[in-house]
Amino acid sequence: MHQSLLLPQPSLCVRPLRRDTAPRPPLIRRVPRVSVSASAATVSAPRRETDPKKRVVITGMGLVSVFGNEVDKYYEKLLEGESGIGPIDRFDASKFPTRFAGQIRGFTSEGYIDGKNDRRLDDCLRYCLVSGKKALENAGLGANSEEHKKIDKVRAGVLVGTGMGGLTVFSDGVQALIDKGHRKITPFFIPYAITNMGSALLGMDVGFMGPNYSISTACATSNYCFYAAANHIRRGEAEIMLAGGTEAAIIPIGVGGFVACRALSQRNDDPKTASRPWDKDRDGFVMGEGAGVLVMESLEHAMKRDAPIIAEYLGGAVNCDAYHMTDPRADGLGVSSCIKQSLEDAGVAPEEVNYINAHATSTLAGDLAEVNAIKQVFKDTSEIKINGTKSMIGHCLGAAGGLEAIATIKAITTGWLHPTINQFNIEPAVEFDTVPNEKKQHEINVAISNSFGFGGHNSVVVFAPFKP
Repeated sequence: MHQSLLLPQPSLCVRPLRRDTAPRPPLIRRVPRVSVSASAATVSAPRRETDPKKRVVITGMGLVSVFGNEVDKYYEKLLEGESGIGPIDRFDASKFPTRFAGQIRGFTSEGYIDGKNDRRLDDCLRYCLVSGKKALENAGLGANSEEHKKIDKVRAGVLVGTGMGGLTVFSDGVQALIDKGHRKITPFFIPYAITNMGSALLGMDVGFMGPNYSISTACATSNYCFYAAANHIRRGEAEIMLAGGTEAAIIPIGVGGFVACRALSQRNDDPKTASRPWDKDRDGFVMGEGAGVLVMESLEHAMKRDAPIIAEYLGGAVNCDAYHMTDPRADGLGVSSCIKQSLEDAGVAPEEVNYINAHATSTLAGDLAEVNAIKQVFKDTSEIKINGTKSMIGHCLGAAGGLEAIATIKAITTGWLHPTINQFNIEPAVEFDTVPNEKKQHEINVAISNSFGFGGHNSVVVFAPFKP
């Protein structure tokens, strides 16, 4: 979500230290072993986690997207290269310089939220509840199932974040205060606006009493949530976690705010081609909305209940550029070090990675900064394919990483990569196969998914096919 603003640039700070999370013997866990011979020192391959209590697997996925609420349908649309971007009709956007977005239409929460609550809730919360419950269903843990009843609820948690929170409820509350005074503010104003309420309501509905909170790191939010949720499992604090992100900011104040940042594309004459990562003629990102939630479990817990294991979460990392509110570091140090740390956490060598779901927002500075950082980590890019989900669904802000993690995992399970559409005149510096305009078959060994946010927040998560 990095994009240039006319803001003062602070002096550079030192590189942030990696945040250790799981208990581990000092200096040896997941660190390459070095053996010294008479001729030279050699480094063996990193070691992946083998303890089934600490291995983290994906057993369910749920989403709300511009392409509907079904994971398979969502990925089919992505493989077809269909754009979900169109004119905004939720409000009168005729006076805005950007009048299009990846707006969700025809959303229904029937069967997941009772009618009375549904009418009160902000869409940010509705998307969270529906995607979270659908993820549990996908994992064979639907609310009324026998398997759900068997879960130790104290060791089951929820970590669904949002970058903006209940923006509609907040905006409406402010307008009520201005127009009619404080007595006309709904009592739900604060509860439905704060960012933790999605996780809280989802936990209440499904009875999960373990770790429950939200993280808000702008457009890096979902990956931060995956990383933290996995570490709760690795530390033995939970056996199962619902994790991801939700966002619903396509309202006047949301669009107007990003217009003021000069972050959005203004290609009003052709919205479907507006989101064009790495294309020379890109002019800003396109707003999207939705939610993406994963069911993450310890391998031990998943095997005990004979769960459908979809893929494995190998590791992740988070850090900060410590540079500028919206611009990426020119030297790529924050992103490149975050990728390296994620691979170390995963026990993966750079040579093992052959797919990257990029942050790729279609901004002038951000797209090339990410590519340059990737090149610092992966010296040989000939076997790596990289694509941009945002080219079709727009930038879903705090939910982006959730929806992109699902796309990454579907690529692993199907063997097909969705295209990056709108690749008309790609930047020469990219030097990657960006899967331009047409899907490609590709057997994934290890995949990473990148998400970065305003504030310089960087996050990378690592997925792979599950191998017992």
